[in-house]
Amino acid sequence: MPEQIPPQSQSHQPGIEKEMRPLATHIRANYRGSGKLAGRKAIVSGGDSGIGRSAALHFAREGADVAILYFEEHDDADETKRLIEAEGVRSLALSGDIRSSHFCNEAVSQVVEAFGGLDVLVNNAGWQVVNQDSATITDEEWQRHMDTNINGYFYLTRAALPHLNKGSAIVNTSSINAYRGSAGLLAYSTTKAAEMGFTRALALELVEKGIRVNAVAPGPVWTPLQPASWGPIDPEQVSALASSVPMDRCGDPSELGPAYVYLASEDASFVTGQTLHVNGGTIING
Repeated sequence: MPEQIPPQSQSHQPGIEKEMRPLATHIRANYRGSGKLAGRKAIVSGGDSGIGRSAALHFAREGADVAILYFEEHDDADETKRLIEAEGVRSLALSGDIRSSHFCNEAVSQVVEAFGGLDVLVNNAGWQVVNQDSATITDEEWQRHMDTNINGYFYLTRAALPHLNKGSAIVNTSSINAYRGSAGLLAYSTTKAAEMGFTRALALELVEKGIRVNAVAPGPVWTPLQPASWGPIDPEQVSALASSVPMDRCGDPSELGPAYVYLASEDASFVTGQTLHVNGGTIING
């Protein structure tokens, strides 16, 4: 659980795990799986690092075969795949851009062919660029947020739906910024709020099919996205990420993974259209 984060920066998104100081923890050594997801097949987008890696590793420890989709950080993806397989389950690591519906279609097809089905989808891959002056946000910058954080969630969900059955689950990663906003993150906050509308509407659509749809809305979490987005603007901002958190620290990815297990498992059989606020104590009405 990082309490002191020094100023730092990374040169490009989505960022690299091994360049973070301190390194993040993705699953606690004392986390004991109990077969909550035994025999299930899951896809986690953005699963190479950060929250996505944590969800993937927790799913694996609970017995699921896990495929991760990632953009371009091959070393991080290889390490996540190794860690998943060390739990005694199967894994795939597929590189591509979820802004492409073609990639999303092909990725789901490959996973279903390899695993023999699909039960859980985690929409997690995201894009975040800091811009303190909304008048200077370019069309390209705005559209990149929309294409990744909204269109990518839709494309991957649309591709997965024909393979999901009663008892399946979709978990979307939103953000505390969907509810309170953030100066400097207008585009990102907008997309995260849109993801909440997506989650709630889809939950109502799929309830008769027995497919549950929920979201996790993290507060500041120590992932490569932080130094890769805030760092280039001001490395000091990275060390100040926890300034608004009542617990006075960032979350560790290992503290997020269990929330995804809960929403993906039968423990949450009566939960759909809801959001878990894993944010270090900020009270959010929503």
